[in-house]
Amino acid sequence: MIAGIIANPASGKDIRRLVAHATVFDNQEKVNLIRRILLGLQAAGVQRVWFMPDYYGFFDRALDVFSGENHLTMETKLLPMQWKANQEDSLLAAANMVELGVRCLVTLGGDGTNRVVAKGAGEVPIMPVSTGTNNVFSVMVEGTIAGLAAGLVATGAVEHEYSVIRTKKLIIYINGKAVDIALIDAVVLAEQFVGSRAIWDIGKIRQIVATCGEPFHIGIAAIVGALHPINRREAKGINLIIAESGEQTLDPTQGSPIYVKAAVGPGLIRSVPVHSYELMSPGQKVAVRHVPCVIAVDGEREILIGPNDFAEVELVQTGPFVVDVKSTLNRATEKGLFINR
Repeated sequence: MIAGIIANPASGKDIRRLVAHATVFDNQEKVNLIRRILLGLQAAGVQRVWFMPDYYGFFDRALDVFSGENHLTMETKLLPMQWKANQEDSLLAAANMVELGVRCLVTLGGDGTNRVVAKGAGEVPIMPVSTGTNNVFSVMVEGTIAGLAAGLVATGAVEHEYSVIRTKKLIIYINGKAVDIALIDAVVLAEQFVGSRAIWDIGKIRQIVATCGEPFHIGIAAIVGALHPINRREAKGINLIIAESGEQTLDPTQGSPIYVKAAVGPGLIRSVPVHSYELMSPGQKVAVRHVPCVIAVDGEREILIGPNDFAEVELVQTGPFVVDVKSTLNRATEKGLFINR
């Protein structure tokens, strides 16, 4: 009956506060959110919670209100690891927590944070609470409810068939070697520098490979959602080729131009020219059409592709398990778990 909390103090603060109208997710608000998550976990019967250490000190700040009559009855512990203040912290923390018997990982961050956590989480379910910008994998959910749902998973009170979803992911290959993953999208950009990491210049996009995208999403997934919606449960993905400036953009079935209007950022609605697209099946690989380039995974520039490299992206159905909040709580209600007899 052990849970883990991985909170990213850097999420919700990237360049999109300058080039769009995104708001800053303050770290003090994350502290308040963690407190509510803890109370939800405790109410669900969790006995121990491990915290990832970080430069802001979420562990001490979140716990300083729990004393005297308001003390937590479950044990809270700080993971014994050296932090580097980069994404390696989340990967290492997730892997260490799995070894310590954590049954559910609660993350506070964006899709980029969860991509890294997923690498270390293995088969342990993730409860992804959004504190980032353009998020699809992580969800906006009240902390108390997130804590309850994660706690019901961690304690095993709700069966996995009701509480978690097996998600999809993308595997990026360079010259035949797997180098990284993406949970939502891999975006090919016509440039060769990482810079601010976040994608903000839509004119640089040449290709989008995605696991899902719906009209109510924001970011790159919104382009998919406006063109051909795919939900995270469907066993398919999509590969979009984006037209360059002045290039003819023809619908391969209708012969008419396709310009997809989508909310690519907070307050940032753009018309994106789509040259062509194809649906993908699990196990299918598509080639990266534009080299040299940089590939952004889940919104962050990470992978440099040289002019002589051959890159591919594969869709697989072995992504991380994610907590289905509504289904978990509905099943708990059906089982009478919230009723004292």
